[in-house]
Amino acid sequence: MNSSTQSSVQWRLAQLSSHIVVALIALIVVGGATRVMEAGLACPDWPLCFGSLIPAKQMNTQVFLEWFHRVDAFLVSSALLFQLGLTLLWRTKLPRWLPVVYGVLVVFVVLQGALGALTVLDLLPSGVVTSHLALGLTLVATMSGVTQRLLSPNNLTAPIWWRLMSWGSLLAVFAQCLFGGRMATTWAVQRCMSYGEACGWFILHRSFSMLVAVFVLIFVITSLAVGGWARSQWLMLLSVFGLVTTQIIFGFLIVQLGLKQPFLTVGHQLLAALLVAFLAALSCRGPSNSSSALPLITDNPSLEACHG
Repeated sequence: MNSSTQSSVQWRLAQLSSHIVVALIALIVVGGATRVMEAGLACPDWPLCFGSLIPAKQMNTQVFLEWFHRVDAFLVSSALLFQLGLTLLWRTKLPRWLPVVYGVLVVFVVLQGALGALTVLDLLPSGVVTSHLALGLTLVATMSGVTQRLLSPNNLTAPIWWRLMSWGSLLAVFAQCLFGGRMATTWAVQRCMSYGEACGWFILHRSFSMLVAVFVLIFVITSLAVGGWARSQWLMLLSVFGLVTTQIIFGFLIVQLGLKQPFLTVGHQLLAALLVAFLAALSCRGPSNSSSALPLITDNPSLEACHG
């Protein structure tokens, strides 16, 4: 097997994977907007909406959000199935673990669809909605990590301290997202601020957020201070720093404004999904990523003279 051909295939697959990551983040954001706008039951049936593929007669903002969420989910599912087919077709040119991972991702998508159906048919139970969010974030993290591994042809791994801190940051942010999802689906903030009840999830989310922020920022500062390959990831590290800082500001404003600005709430969820994607990418990065020439690899022999 030609190594140049293998790298070219991995690069093309990584390009498609990166687009799916963006689509998954969009899917989570649209799902968050659907919840904030109380549109989770705007389509009373599933998988159709008012018994049709496009409910033109019933279309309004709420119906559009729920309908578009399903359309986006269908497109993401189709893209993942297509990518699984490509990994099976090109399996001799790809790492052995890749078809297995994509097979698991397709199973996750089927489970995600089942949870999506339950959220409608079972009238938005909090546990199911939170599980729906958890599986969505798992898909984002896995796809983001797979993209990075595809961009690492030499399969070199990062230093142990980097892996421990990056994976720790990812798991901490993931747990914080689940606390936030549980808090949102039980309407804990509104109930706590209005009636002084169900404050447990609100207090837990707010308290844990500061610990998570400190842990992630320590990871960023340590990486920049150590230098070498870790510092060369400064663009993504500073992006994580900016996301964490903005997330804290958004959380503060959401509470201060009494949850009356839905765009802030949706933005809060967008930042959380982006954090998961960035931290998953950093966790799966290896030293070869910073110097890899994958984008330039070609089978064209006319470029042989460019080696010097």
